[in-house]
Amino acid sequence: MEFSLFAHMERLSQDQSHATLYEDFIDLCKMADDGGMRAIWTGEHHGMEFTIAPNPFTTIADLAHHTRNVRLGTGTVVVPFWHPIKLAGEAAMTDLITGGRLEIGAARGAYSYEYERMMPGLDAWEAGQRMRETLPLLRRLWDGDCAHEGEFYTFPETTTAPRPTQTDGPPIWVAARDPNSHAFAVQNGFNVQVTPLWQGDTEIDDLMTKFNTACAEYDGPRPKIMLLHHTYVASDADDADRGARELSRFYNYFGAWFQNKRPIKQGLMEHISEDDIAANKMMDAETLRRDLTIGTAQDVIDQLKRYEDLGYDEFSFWIDSGMSAERKRASLARFINDVMPAFS
Repeated sequence: MEFSLFAHMERLSQDQSHATLYEDFIDLCKMADDGGMRAIWTGEHHGMEFTIAPNPFTTIADLAHHTRNVRLGTGTVVVPFWHPIKLAGEAAMTDLITGGRLEIGAARGAYSYEYERMMPGLDAWEAGQRMRETLPLLRRLWDGDCAHEGEFYTFPETTTAPRPTQTDGPPIWVAARDPNSHAFAVQNGFNVQVTPLWQGDTEIDDLMTKFNTACAEYDGPRPKIMLLHHTYVASDADDADRGARELSRFYNYFGAWFQNKRPIKQGLMEHISEDDIAANKMMDAETLRRDLTIGTAQDVIDQLKRYEDLGYDEFSFWIDSGMSAERKRASLARFINDVMPAFS
């Protein structure tokens, strides 16, 4: 099993400096590179201090100058917000800047908050259809002289300039959940990214079952599958419990952003009270302590061995959590120093 880091800037209050948050983000990425992780993933979000990532290609271009070996991936680019020609060109240029280290993680997007602002009237179904039309076009645009007439996009023969540095273009990973999205990815030769979010082992098993079913119905080579999961490697059991409480707070805000019902001012969501957090049993600390990858180094090793046995090729350490920079660094250091060697 290989390992990667999934990270963004995240701002919880107006007294936090964006410059300091970016420095903290870069520090984590340097740790991942120095520690031998395979990749760093960073995504795309708009108008949200909760996850600050307006253009992953810009971030990745900068990361290329702070890292040496690690692959650099969009985790994920929101495909319906991009014209296929623009997406293919931006990706090719970024692959050039990074020296051929780019990978493309792609999704339809998840937040109606963003749909309302970026493409009013867009819903999840249309977003998914736009993604399905766009992604197969990327390799054709990189190959050159691609003309297309589709449901959402029509254009005459076009070739990206520049071409990607990688011979076949950057590897493409599709964020998948339902059987159709797994089938779409596998049948187009794309790798798959999955996350159970807070839903635990049953969902992790089910996502692998859907992937295996899609592979069984395809005659081509088996693509790779990555499991993205919130992770905290604790110094002891008490620290693990604290990490679970912090992630419970994070998931309450995550869920509120997804529901898009609470007031937003200056890009920050209205405060969620401790009572409201405690009342949300689906995301309480005890539940997340069980269902996320939280525990001492040996606890985490045991969980990852199970994921490896299921067939996951890569585990991505989702570090966004609302924790302090110091606690993020300590957890990541324990993962690199105490967990990863068990899989070498």
